[in-house]
Amino acid sequence: MASKLLATTLAFAATALAGSKHQPLTFRNDGTFKISILEDLHYGEAESSWGALQDSLTTRTVAYLLEAEPNPDLVVINGDLLSRDAIYPNSTNYVDQILSPLLERNLTWASLHGNHDAGFNRSVEDLFAAEARHPGSRTRFMPPGLDPQQVGVTNYYLPVFGADCPTGCGCAPELLLWFFDSRGGFAYQQLDAKGARVPWPNWVDDRVVAWFEAESARITRKFGKVIPAVTFVHIPVHAFTAITEGPGLDPQRNPGINDLASTAQANGWCADGSKNSSCAHGGQDIPFMRAISNAPGMLGMFSAHIHGTSWCYKWTAESLPGYVVTPKKEGLNICYGQHTGYGGFGDWERGARQVVVSREGMAKGELNTWIRLESGEVVGKVSLNATYGQDIYPASPNRKTYCKECGDVEAPAS
Repeated sequence: MASKLLATTLAFAATALAGSKHQPLTFRNDGTFKISILEDLHYGEAESSWGALQDSLTTRTVAYLLEAEPNPDLVVINGDLLSRDAIYPNSTNYVDQILSPLLERNLTWASLHGNHDAGFNRSVEDLFAAEARHPGSRTRFMPPGLDPQQVGVTNYYLPVFGADCPTGCGCAPELLLWFFDSRGGFAYQQLDAKGARVPWPNWVDDRVVAWFEAESARITRKFGKVIPAVTFVHIPVHAFTAITEGPGLDPQRNPGINDLASTAQANGWCADGSKNSSCAHGGQDIPFMRAISNAPGMLGMFSAHIHGTSWCYKWTAESLPGYVVTPKKEGLNICYGQHTGYGGFGDWERGARQVVVSREGMAKGELNTWIRLESGEVVGKVSLNATYGQDIYPASPNRKTYCKECGDVEAPAS
């Protein structure tokens, strides 16, 4: 079964790559590259009652955000496209609804899966195949020889080339965008000896980490230089939790919402690999944290999953002293986005994080970012530069918007 599924997935991946009609990603003529991040859309809740209204509100919100921040060079859908396991018969049909605002605007996108996208009755490979039908998709499955039923589907990278290299041929990429599948949820069509669903590990698999390190080194050797990079992963690593439990956040130095505890990868798993909610953190994400935070040229990591958070933080050895992972000297910018969908827990005002990478800024290890809210307001506009964490910015508002006709959604299990 696994080998058949793997062959199917690799065939889909090959088709997506070979049949792609769009050009490689490139910087604009002004030397910038803009990314709009949508996250936690959670389509498909309560299909037979208020779910359709909730989904229509999400579609309308995404359309508005894409109008308010027009023509991004790439839209990133940072996990939890869908919600719950009861929507199996319509799972892949929801993909068309999710993508409709992007298709209407002829935008290109890349997605990765979250803990709600994998379930006993929902194959992430089928979701991948449904997305790959659309020519605007850049979502890939890359690690050779790895079974997607073990490591997940959405582990890949995308190169971004200079404006003077529109074909991507004969020149080095100027930026690498890395995407990682933090898994979670339940294994597809698997039951344990007691007939219960089998929980899927909720961290980036060690084999994927090894692939990232080897592939990064290969790219550096090939081009004779370090290529700046940005990482996207749905479930945050434990460093996010350690920051909130340790040094904490200053609303003017780290503007954003901070209303929910940051449950992380390997949360609810014990060090021996067993699933147990009494274990706060099993440590299985340490190899991934160490690899990303020490990767040369890595400018930042963007996560989702915690709907009531939207802050950024510069993680350094000094800002998180004594932590189990020590990042490289210049540290790593780590950020949440903004809950975009009306599905899922919480009513914090919906929005989308925007990230602008410039050729000038990359040379100094800098990113610019802000959040566009569904009200139209821009909040949390910061420069992730050498002095981020010291610079003073306006605190972000903490507002809520409601769908009164929609049902109550329970707080997510971590």
